[in-house]
Amino acid sequence: MAQALGIIIVEKTGTLKVLNIKDFKEDELYKKCGFKTANGFEKQHEWACKIEGKKYCVSIYAKTDGKANNENKYDFPPPIDTILFFGSCALVVRIKNEDGTTSFVNLTIALWDKIYEKLFGGFEDLAATCIEDEEEEDELDAIPAEKKTKDGYLKDGFVVDSDADEDDEDYCSDEDEDEEDEEEDTNDYNENDGEDILLVENIGSELSEEEYDYESDDKSL
Repeated sequence: MAQALGIIIVEKTGTLKVLNIKDFKEDELYKKCGFKTANGFEKQHEWACKIEGKKYCVSIYAKTDGKANNENKYDFPPPIDTILFFGSCALVVRIKNEDGTTSFVNLTIALWDKIYEKLFGGFEDLAATCIEDEEEEDELDAIPAEKKTKDGYLKDGFVVDSDADEDDEDYCSDEDEDEEDEEEDTNDYNENDGEDILLVENIGSELSEEEYDYESDDKSL
């Protein structure tokens, strides 16, 4: 005798809908998905997972052939996440008993959400992760103050204190000092060069004033 059972219909739009079937018959599931015939409508996969100590087996019934623009948009868990289904699909769950047998049980949205998350490997709780990050101890707190910059960063080959940058600006290399000395020598040479020219001109002027009188020498003879 068939039993009443709750299943989930996955509509082609991706919407989940719980359907309670009073007289459940596995070979008539195609009708619950809106198909006129059972051609191509069959069990495509069965997932097995353990939730809260219970072992579940979820079966999906669907078609892999259909018309364009009739593709099912729901994201199913692996390994069928790359398979394209058409029209609505049906999800049915069985539970494994201690004696090794299985029995159909009602599949609710809440139960499917837990199974869905388990099949995807679990989803990260961003809120919990944020709290963990805030409570995580800062490694720099254990570093002595003299090994850190005044901004709190660890001193290394790339991060230095800002005071060191200022000292670098005041630092003058030997090459810079040599260049400055050469400039001073050049300036001194230019100034002295002008004085030497002036001195030569003065000597020349004195020599020009003392001209030799050749006529007086001729008369004495």
